[in-house]
Amino acid sequence: MIRSLYDWTLSLARHPHALWALAFVAFLESSVFPIPPDVLMIAMIVAAPSRAFVVAGVATVASVLGGLAGYWIGYGAFETVGRPVLEFYGKEDYFAEFQARYNEWGAWAVLIAGVTPFPYKVITILSGATALSLPVFILASIVARALRFFIVATLLWKFGPPIRDFIERRLGLMFTIFVVLLLGGFLTVRYL
Repeated sequence: MIRSLYDWTLSLARHPHALWALAFVAFLESSVFPIPPDVLMIAMIVAAPSRAFVVAGVATVASVLGGLAGYWIGYGAFETVGRPVLEFYGKEDYFAEFQARYNEWGAWAVLIAGVTPFPYKVITILSGATALSLPVFILASIVARALRFFIVATLLWKFGPPIRDFIERRLGLMFTIFVVLLLGGFLTVRYL
């Protein structure tokens, strides 16, 4: 099933309204869809490198708007489903403690999920469930998604199809290593 969704998403790159399709996929991926918009974005940029930054901009805006939809899913579903379950088991205090810890580091969680292969939709929904500050969520989402999509667009614009394999296979790992080193640096400075 995932492979057919992947193939369908990739086929949208050839559609006359590919930018709208990209916006649709980027929006849905931020809250419920399993295929990242990078698949469509890469094919579109390889086909038309001069539109690389327009494609990245559309992916960024649609992804952040989809992230807001994910936030509202977490916010609304938690109140109607999550909270009654916690109350039934007497665990409301545990969630309050988790919520406080998450909200202290929530901007980092959004940034990390927004640029690494970790599913961004999980963090968008969790941010809503914990009522992470909406301005913090929006700002972190804009920075993370723009960073991710514009780096991909820049690499494809500059190096063309030869860089495609690197992006598809290794860029997620590179983002993850960068985030780990960045966080390690901050922790080292904080505790030394």
